[in-house]
Amino acid sequence: MVEEMVMIDHLIADMHAGKYRPNDKLPSENELADHYRVPRMTARKVYNRLQELGYVYSRQGMGSYVKDRLQQIPLVLSGNVSFSKKMKELGYDYQSRNIFCEQVEFDPKIADALGVDEHVRMFKIGRLRFVDQQPIALHTSYVAEAVFADIEREGRHITSMHDFYRSKGYADLQSAKSVLSVTVPAKYERELLECAGLIPLLVLESRCRDRSSGKVLEFTRTLYRSDCFTYVL
Repeated sequence: MVEEMVMIDHLIADMHAGKYRPNDKLPSENELADHYRVPRMTARKVYNRLQELGYVYSRQGMGSYVKDRLQQIPLVLSGNVSFSKKMKELGYDYQSRNIFCEQVEFDPKIADALGVDEHVRMFKIGRLRFVDQQPIALHTSYVAEAVFADIEREGRHITSMHDFYRSKGYADLQSAKSVLSVTVPAKYERELLECAGLIPLLVLESRCRDRSSGKVLEFTRTLYRSDCFTYVL
């Protein structure tokens, strides 16, 4: 019996070769099962897996179709322009929701990035980003109370850190050292971003500082759904 992964590899290869183009209807589960001589349940699992990987989408009662992966959101990984502004400039139906503002325990890595010691209280502010009502990214900003005295109160209402900084007089922002990595989403992240465990997340860790004073304003850890973006480095 043909293994599921072999069927998946064949279908992905056919998509890359142009046999199936974006928005083309794929063979029905019965057709796929007959072609590979496997149970229909195996064909259904194959399409479910391809959907989790971001290659296909389904229409209720109509079957599976090839997803246009070229229509993913272009993301410029730069801290000089806010994520919110980038999305709005690109014309997307964009929303940013504040989902938490809370004090964090002392973490040497975060403290070092912010340039503070263990006596300074640090807070994290989380914003969940949506395009077309779909969650696509989780931005978590770590800031020091020594820099923003009212962050515990004000942080609950922030949807754009760049707008917040400008309201405090920091207009010339600069992205400092950035580190890119890839991770598998944990249960909490899968639920927030509404993604399957097979979809990897791109992790961007960076610092934002005020160019004129050199003051570090935040350390940020952002999780991007890899199936929603193309990346411009």
